[in-house]
Amino acid sequence: MTGSQSGATRFAALKRRAFSLGAAHAFDYAMHFLLPVVLVRYMAPEAFGQYRLLWLAIMTVMLLVPLNMPQTLYYFLPRSNAPTKQLHVHMTLLYLCVAGLIGGLIVSPWNPLLPTSMQSLAEYGVLIPALVVLFATSSLLDLLPTVEERVHFQAAITVTLSLLRTFTLGWAAWQTGDVQVLVWLLLALMLFKLLLLLAYIARRHGLGGAWFNRPAFVGQFNHAAPLGVSSALYGLRAQADQWVVASLYPLANFAVFSVATVLGPMVNLFRQSINHVFLPSMSRLHASGNLAGMIELNNRANVMVATLVYPLLSYAFIFAEEIVTLIYTQAYAGAAPVMRVYIVGLLIFVIELTSIMMLMKDGFFALRLNIVVLVASVSLSWLGAHQWGMAGAAIGSTIAIYADRYATLRRIATRTGIPLGALQDWGALAWLMMIAALAGGIAWLVVSGPNPVANTVERLVGGAVILTTVYGVLWGISAHARQQRLLASDHHINH
Repeated sequence: MTGSQSGATRFAALKRRAFSLGAAHAFDYAMHFLLPVVLVRYMAPEAFGQYRLLWLAIMTVMLLVPLNMPQTLYYFLPRSNAPTKQLHVHMTLLYLCVAGLIGGLIVSPWNPLLPTSMQSLAEYGVLIPALVVLFATSSLLDLLPTVEERVHFQAAITVTLSLLRTFTLGWAAWQTGDVQVLVWLLLALMLFKLLLLLAYIARRHGLGGAWFNRPAFVGQFNHAAPLGVSSALYGLRAQADQWVVASLYPLANFAVFSVATVLGPMVNLFRQSINHVFLPSMSRLHASGNLAGMIELNNRANVMVATLVYPLLSYAFIFAEEIVTLIYTQAYAGAAPVMRVYIVGLLIFVIELTSIMMLMKDGFFALRLNIVVLVASVSLSWLGAHQWGMAGAAIGSTIAIYADRYATLRRIATRTGIPLGALQDWGALAWLMMIAALAGGIAWLVVSGPNPVANTVERLVGGAVILTTVYGVLWGISAHARQQRLLASDHHINH
C-alpha cells in the first residue's frame, strides 16, 4: 500500500469515527434543544429564566475550574505506557473533584461575592454547590473514551445519558413545573454518571495504583493551566453577553435572550465531535515533528465541520422568526434578532485552533490574547445592550470571535512557518459558505415569493427541503475535485 493510499485509508477511518461521535453529539444537542421546548410550555417565563440562569452559573464554573486538565489527556495518553496512563487518568479525576468543590463554593449562597443576578438561586441552598461538584467530577466521562479512541462506546454513553436526562427532566416539568424538583433530579443523574465513570476507569485502568505523583502532576498542570485559563477567558467571552443581560434585564427577558444562544452549542458539538477524533492523530504527528501533517488534519476537520454547519446556519438565519415562534412559542419571539447576530459570529467559529495551540504549548499567547479580547467583548456588549437592547448585547462576543481567529492564525503561521493562506482551506470554506447562502436564499424566495406560504410549519418544512436539495446538488458538484485535493495533500501527513 502506497503512502497516499495509507493516508487516505487512515483519513477515511478517522472520518467514520468523527461522524459516529458527531451523530451521537448531534443527538445529544437535539435533546438539549428539545428539553427547553418542553420546559417553556410547562414553566412560567420567570421559572424558565431561573432554570437557564442555573445552567449559566454551572457552565461558567465549568469554564473556570477544570483549567483544561481533561484535555491534556490527548497529549499524555497517546505517548505513555500503561502505568503512566493510569496515573494521569487518576490525577485528572482527583483534580476535577477538587476543582468541583472550589466551583461549588463559588456558586454557594454563602459566597459574599455572589453576583446580584444569582440571588434568586440562593433559595436552593446546598443543592447548587453539590450539583456543581458532581457535574465537574463526572465530566471526565464526556472525554476519556474518545481520548482512548473508543469512539463507539463514547457515542453509546452520550446517547444513553442524553435520553435519560431529557425524559426525566421533561417529565418532571410536565408534572410539577418546579425548578427545585428539576435540581434534585439533576443531582441523581450526575451521581449515576459519576458511578459509570468510576466503573469505566476501574475496568480500563484500575482504581488501585498511584493516584498522585507530584512531578507528573506539576508537568500536566503546567501544560494545562495556560491554555486552561485562556480557554476559560475565551468561554467567558461567549457567556459575558448572557451575564450582561442577566444583570440589566428581568429573568423573563433573560430567558428570551438565552433562547437565542442555542446555536452556539450546536456548532461546538460538531467541532468537538470531529476535532476530538482527529486530535490523537494530530498529537502523534506533532510528536514526530510533522507540523505540516498536524495542520493538514486540523484543516480537514474544520472543512468537515463547515460542510455540516453552514447550511444549518443559513437556514436558521433566514427562518429565525419562524423557528423561535414554533419551538419556543410567541412569548420568545424577541430572540430572533439576537440569534441572527450570533450566527454572523458562528460562521468563523467553525475554525477550531485550540487543539493546535495546545499541542504547540502556546498557552501564554492565548492567555494574553483572551484577556485583551474579553475586556473588549464585555465593554462592547455592555454598550451594545444600552444602545440597541438585547440584540446589541450579542455584538461583543461576535466581534471578539473574528479578532481571536485572526490573531491566533497569525501566531500559528509565525510559529510553524506555514503561510497564513495555507493554514486553512480558505477556498473550500468560502465555497461552502457561498453555496449555503445561495441555497438559503433560494429557499426563502420560494416560500416568500409571489405566492408566499403563510403557515409556519409549511414554511419551515418547505424551506428545509429546498435548502437541503440545492445545497446537496451544489456540494456534490465539487465533491470529486475536493477528493482529488485531499489525495494530493496526503504527503503532508505521511512525510
